Amino acid sequence: MSRPIRIVRVIARMNVGGPAWQVSVLTRRLVPPEFQSTLVIGEVGEGEADFIRLRAPELPHVVIEGLGRAVRPWSDLAAFVRLVRILREERPDIVHTHTAKAGVVGRLAAMTARVPHRVHTFHGHLLNGYFSPAKTKVVVALERLLATRTDVIAAVGEKVRDDLLMVGIGRLEQYRVVPPGVAAPSSIDRAEARAALGLADHEVAVTFIGRLTAIKRPDRLLASFRCLASTAPNAVLLVVGDGELSEVSRRDAAPLGDRVRFLGWRSDLDRILCASDVAVLTSDNEGMPVTLIEASMAGVPCVTTDVGSAREVVDHGVSGFVTSSEPSAIAQSLNSLVSDVDLRVRMGREAARRARRLFGEERLAADYAEIYRSVVGQTSMDQ
Repeated sequence: MSRPIRIVRVIARMNVGGPAWQVSVLTRRLVPPEFQSTLVIGEVGEGEADFIRLRAPELPHVVIEGLGRAVRPWSDLAAFVRLVRILREERPDIVHTHTAKAGVVGRLAAMTARVPHRVHTFHGHLLNGYFSPAKTKVVVALERLLATRTDVIAAVGEKVRDDLLMVGIGRLEQYRVVPPGVAAPSSIDRAEARAALGLADHEVAVTFIGRLTAIKRPDRLLASFRCLASTAPNAVLLVVGDGELSEVSRRDAAPLGDRVRFLGWRSDLDRILCASDVAVLTSDNEGMPVTLIEASMAGVPCVTTDVGSAREVVDHGVSGFVTSSEPSAIAQSLNSLVSDVDLRVRMGREAARRARRLFGEERLAADYAEIYRSVVGQTSMDQ
């Protein structure tokens, strides 16, 4: 193939989170002469932070109204028609879909437009914590059907892949495990970063980054910190994010006063992580949490619930702790790090070493480049 491999990448919305980060990396890095990428996105929902506005304002993209997360039959049909039109104009070799709704609309549109190849990435799954059992069965049935018309199914972690295979979505030989990749953090003066956040020298900053929504369990986060606060008077909690549970979370945190600080969505995550001592995640369900990867890249040890592929990021007892979902267990692991600066430094150093080896942007782009080549039957231009 003398011309570039043409890819149209489709994602329901570019809200701040792991899928948007991965899509941005692929769009920025897989460029001519070997690849040509077009990014098609839906609209960010109310109360969500816009990844492009906050972190990638120069990223080229096409917006389709109605392609967002919410399921609305008439809007979804209009989005489908618009996407088919784009695919017929672009004539890509591959349609690569990300996230559940875009995976459905995008692959159906690709089949309708007779795009030769289809790749879908599961950044997590909707098997637990999202729908009723009856709706989950419908989702599984639809994903099983779409898998039969998909060349390659990528999963961000082995646990995510295994969960999907267990319910009959795709065949093992269709899967490729492609962990997320993020950029190494900028070099920032830690003292200046902490001063900008109003952190005193004696305070140990425990940082949560994510949407304040039910699946992320901010209630569990606050319950865990209340347990920690009773034994670690120097601990403060930084909450970076927003969502529909923001108001109730602020109300629940009020008795803790200034020890819990809500920062909202921020564009300076490198600065916040530089100022942080520990990162925490309390979710009920995840794919492979990019927030844990970013924290690890910055040399911040993590405490996480045992969800999705979190264990593939955090090496328990080496670069952080993987705990049960009980607030007391989360608090105990946090206290181990808050109370022992040597342990924090040692685990932080190992977290950075591990993350930079396994989760770099260059590796992510190389993995998908190889997938695209294999799908169209082309070898690397470097060979």
